Amino acid sequence: MDSTVGSTGSGVSRTLRDALGALAGTKQLLVALDFDGTLAPVVDEPAKARALPEARAAVERLIALPATRVAFVSGRALDSLEEVSKASDDTLLVGSHGVEVRLDSPDDVFTLDEEEQARLGLLGDVLDQVADNVDEVWLESKPAGFALHTRLATDHDSRVAHLVALSEARAEVNDVTVRKGKDVLEFSVRSTTKGEAVEHLRRYTGATAVFYAGDDVTDEDAFESLRSDDLALKIGPGVTVADYRVDGPEEVAHVLSLLADLRAAAAGERPQSN
Repeated sequence: MDSTVGSTGSGVSRTLRDALGALAGTKQLLVALDFDGTLAPVVDEPAKARALPEARAAVERLIALPATRVAFVSGRALDSLEEVSKASDDTLLVGSHGVEVRLDSPDDVFTLDEEEQARLGLLGDVLDQVADNVDEVWLESKPAGFALHTRLATDHDSRVAHLVALSEARAEVNDVTVRKGKDVLEFSVRSTTKGEAVEHLRRYTGATAVFYAGDDVTDEDAFESLRSDDLALKIGPGVTVADYRVDGPEEVAHVLSLLADLRAAAAGERPQSN
């Protein structure tokens, strides 16, 4: 596992720099990025999350490069992701772990069938009761499910909320998908993963290589979907299958800026200094 510890002056380790250099020469590059904890520091109020200016600048440079597409792949609902990311029309967006997608066409419409809608209503009733009965626990509604947030709760209350929510949801709702994230438990009536989302984006963009960065447990599905010519970057602590790791969004900004420089150089453009 490589990290920025003992790195070069740019804040990027030599082995990661070499890997980025190899990636930058690919014919069609897809840069897929989680948002919270990757481009933006994690905050107690999700609606206030914003990408660091340095990260936003690096993303904009990558978007402007030829044969390069950028996508945000998030567990957030799509409308929430659009709001906090302020993504340009050229940015591909994936929300709700792949359930919702905004590509280049406005014709991508998300709908649940009648059976899914019924299960969603029942799931909401069950989880509402859990959130109402535990202090500092709140429920976020998503198009295909709900996120039970416990970031502000005590450790004891968080454990209780998770245990009760899991037990009640599985007892009352058929075929519910559960994902555990950082201080959040997500429930969905439609099963998709970030790994499936990345594969969809790979096909859609015709990418010959993919760079994926993420900090959460759910990003491991995306890491596992990557191939030998791709590059996985884990942000922060935790067990991971990614080959490279950095500490936080500040380091992600450095990595993306370097990737933009290397990609520009590969395309014959003059790179910007870090």
